[in-house]
Amino acid sequence: MATRHQARRAVVGLLYAYDLGNQNIAKYSDEIFEEEKIRNKQREFSHGLFDGTIADLERIDTEIQKYLKEWNYGIIGKVEKAILRLGAYEILILDVDRAIIINEALELAKELADEKSPPFINGVLDAIGK
Repeated sequence: MATRHQARRAVVGLLYAYDLGNQNIAKYSDEIFEEEKIRNKQREFSHGLFDGTIADLERIDTEIQKYLKEWNYGIIGKVEKAILRLGAYEILILDVDRAIIINEALELAKELADEKSPPFINGVLDAIGK
């Protein structure tokens, strides 16, 4: 059975594909989740995260941009943006404990992004959660 971390990693992949212009990626989400062995409740959890993030994308992006300081949102890496969007969704919309979500986001950044990403993601999500 997949963990929530594995589910979140798959959702980051879907958000990444969506940001690259694959607006129909949701049609393939079940296949992607199956490949990652994300089933049952974890699949429902994953669908909820992806669908909810996409549904509230405008609000999420607006909130992220408020805390970027010297960064231009348009030049942030797609993987980092996907992690930030998912983290912001869970903090802002689902009201999940900020520490849990930041920890998850940092683990995802360590796995999927470059070494400079975790402190950046930590700072932005921490600011959003305050």
